[in-house]
Amino acid sequence: MKKLLSLPPNLVSCFHQIENVSDDEYFCTSDPVGHKLGSGGGTTWLLHECYRSEALNTDFASWLSSEKRILLHAGGQSRRLPSYAPSGKILTPIPVFRWSRGQRIGQNLLQLQLPLYERIMDMAPDCLHTLIVSGDVFIHAGKLQSIPEVDVVCYGMWVDPSLATNHGVFCSRRQTPEKLDFMLQKPSLQKLSQLLHTHLFLMDIGVWLLSDRAVSLLCERSKKADGSIGNYDLYGQFGCSLGEHPTISDEGLSDLSVAILPLNDGEFYHYGTSREMISSTLAIQNRVYDQRSIMHLGVKPHPSIFIQNSSYQVTLSAQNENTWIENSHIGPEWQLSGDNIVTGVPFNHWCITLHKGVCVDVVPMNNSFGQHTYALRPYGMNDAFRGALTDGNVTFLGMPVVDWLTARGLSPLDFPVYDDIQAVALFPVTSDIEMMGSMLKWMLTDPSDEQGRRGWLEARKVSANEISDYADLLRLKEQRDAFQKENLVALAKNHSKSVFYQKNLNNMAHRFASFCLPEPESLPETEALLKRINDQMFRSQLHKLRGEDGSQNEQNAFRLLRDGFVENVLGSKQHPRMNVCSDQIVWGSSPVRIDLAGGWTDTPPYCLLNGGNVVNVAIDLNGQHPLQTFVKPCHDYKIVLRSIDLGAVEHVETYEQLRDFARVGSPFSIPKAALSLAGFLPEFCSVQYNSLQQQMESFGSGIEITLLSAIPAGSGLGTSSILASTVLGAVSDFCGLGWDKAEICNRTLVLEQLLTTGGGWQDQYGGVLPGVKLLLTSNGFNQAPEVRWMNEGIFTDPQFAGLHLLYYTGITRTAKTILAEIVRGMFLYDTQRMDLLHEMKLHALDVYDAFQKKDYYALGTLVRKTWKQNQLLDSGTNPESIRQITSLIDDLCLGYKLPGAGGGGYLYMMAKDLQAAARIRQILDSNKPNSRARFVDMRLSRTGLQISRS
Repeated sequence: MKKLLSLPPNLVSCFHQIENVSDDEYFCTSDPVGHKLGSGGGTTWLLHECYRSEALNTDFASWLSSEKRILLHAGGQSRRLPSYAPSGKILTPIPVFRWSRGQRIGQNLLQLQLPLYERIMDMAPDCLHTLIVSGDVFIHAGKLQSIPEVDVVCYGMWVDPSLATNHGVFCSRRQTPEKLDFMLQKPSLQKLSQLLHTHLFLMDIGVWLLSDRAVSLLCERSKKADGSIGNYDLYGQFGCSLGEHPTISDEGLSDLSVAILPLNDGEFYHYGTSREMISSTLAIQNRVYDQRSIMHLGVKPHPSIFIQNSSYQVTLSAQNENTWIENSHIGPEWQLSGDNIVTGVPFNHWCITLHKGVCVDVVPMNNSFGQHTYALRPYGMNDAFRGALTDGNVTFLGMPVVDWLTARGLSPLDFPVYDDIQAVALFPVTSDIEMMGSMLKWMLTDPSDEQGRRGWLEARKVSANEISDYADLLRLKEQRDAFQKENLVALAKNHSKSVFYQKNLNNMAHRFASFCLPEPESLPETEALLKRINDQMFRSQLHKLRGEDGSQNEQNAFRLLRDGFVENVLGSKQHPRMNVCSDQIVWGSSPVRIDLAGGWTDTPPYCLLNGGNVVNVAIDLNGQHPLQTFVKPCHDYKIVLRSIDLGAVEHVETYEQLRDFARVGSPFSIPKAALSLAGFLPEFCSVQYNSLQQQMESFGSGIEITLLSAIPAGSGLGTSSILASTVLGAVSDFCGLGWDKAEICNRTLVLEQLLTTGGGWQDQYGGVLPGVKLLLTSNGFNQAPEVRWMNEGIFTDPQFAGLHLLYYTGITRTAKTILAEIVRGMFLYDTQRMDLLHEMKLHALDVYDAFQKKDYYALGTLVRKTWKQNQLLDSGTNPESIRQITSLIDDLCLGYKLPGAGGGGYLYMMAKDLQAAARIRQILDSNKPNSRARFVDMRLSRTGLQISRS
């Protein structure tokens, strides 16, 4: 979806280069110079400028409805946050959250904001195409509510009334909390107190969804009589005209339908002022105190000290609270006192003291001021840069501006413009870094410093407005990159106390490659296993980016993961003993599964770090359990393996033959690995034998295992995992091991690691356990899901039973390739994939709710979303051959997906109604993609894994 950004004028021309984003995805403009349009007029201007830039042969209304767009307003002067005024608050660098995985070094407010807004737009119904948001907030949200089909959707938060008085407030009657009664702007506590008995109120967080009709009306209200765009406020005018009893009378707007959605469990962080930048960042960092979620082991002198992209040679203490240093060099002769913000300072040899509340910003200026020039801007933490120099309430550097001028022998009359401090030329421009230090000392602490005074008087001076207008933002970025280059080496070297291994390691590898940085030193084996795994995948990626072979490091990462699972099994070695009569057969059978939501969140290493949420259903095919295993004694002291469906036989007589389970293409990898885990290999057995034959003699017989898989290979129904569980269950019974279903599923996860196929835990639990269930795990290597059984009515009730269709496409695929690529992204903490996996976890809870409410139509929509999520995770899940099939039946289905990893196999469909189901059958029967394609009868399985004896 397109992002439309309203930015400071100077940022517009270089935004795409700074952020390395495409014109197709981001459109940027600024409000016309000298015109105050307000949030409503600014929205109209932004939309019309984008419409004109795309030069489409269509009218505005048709263009408006053609796609979804996110409009982000970030073009203010930033008077109360001077440190990032030139580049806009939207690009404020935000430190990596200490409790998070996968954030990028050098991330900014924009990058943190967008995932939530994209989630909202993905959920928005087709009638809502326009999302309007503010550029100076970060909102952390959990599960989102469904979005109704109305003209205006406003998100709000429950807050303390004292906080609400500083913002817009949505008021709704207690009897109808979802409907807007009226909106107020910055109401008094007294007003809110009067309303409490009859109304609920939510604070406006600046996230508004508008229908095309609502946007059209907003545009109309924003235009003057001559057709030009005027000053119109989205919140104070448009918003106050909405609701059942609006505070502003406007018949056209009061007719719009409005819904108020509380952002449950949401958190609102404002970045509007210098203090808020620090306090909001501190609050975000302190969301989580659980030390198990925090990888690095360093402790700061004070939690409100933030240093990014900088070189500093001073020792900070607890007295330096509320300190922000970014893109700066702080030399050994600097003294900081707390409540200090230092940004943009190039390498220097200054001897500077920053008293409490004093801040410094240095900004590179463009060539119209000369080459390599900088503007020096000191200011006070609480300076608002609003008001005239003669106003005694206006502060500069924390004191009345008149006092500052007087102490330096200056007068407001010395400045041509003094009625607005933002436009007063107070700040010197120079290319002499050491002279800049003298001028700074004169401006801060020593009015008697003659060198600094002379330098300031002789220098060309600019206002805060001119700094923003003429800043060289590319030079600012170059300096930040240079400091960051140094930081990366230090972060890697000091990994135990830094955030290095919890960042997006793919992004980190790209930065190491682009900066030509040396590869970090190898980690010792004493480091945590997951950290060593991440390190190996990081090195693999770095080698590949440098054109080198990184395959060995990648193999090491998967080996270490495998070792982590196997280690748990080695701690409980087995001693198998024959537990049947000589003429008995143990028979195991299982259904297969269809995953409906949360697939991939069960896959290591993601689930080891975050746990997983999966909804799946156990199904029988054509009235039968399609996976079966038979285990019986045989007279010879050896292992005989048979496959009915493959027509293959193999005799195993040595440990070496049994250990050959990882051989690619072997039809008996699963039973070999299962027998190994059951104790028929020395490393998994509590009693040692000289040979397999000796062990079989002690066991009392040989073993014959026969497999039957009545499903084509590459089905996507969890076949291999569930077959492995079926074998393990039958072997456990045959050998008297006493494994319950949880242990069987856990050993299946280990088995797949031994086979190097990888995979998660949901397949085996999906088939071993019956019915429809939500499976949830927490982090750690012990992935034992909590099971929440779900309402089966959507599958079994007569009105729904005939709407579920299963079609074998005849198109085979191998999940291993897709799996390996996605798991690589997990190892590297790829930001996009980690964010998507988190969303998929939350999505599984939405699917759970739909089942419990027995809402078939909501479930169908959610299954369609699951399919979209799978494609976002890896486009290979939906090849062209599959798209050709689904294009035939897309409009007849509420939702559909390929179970499992995708790419081929079975297609599960949820028809809109019985007529649609019949039509789907007719279309696909008449347009078979190949001779193997066919419909298969599916029924909910209420038994799961069954083990019986003859």
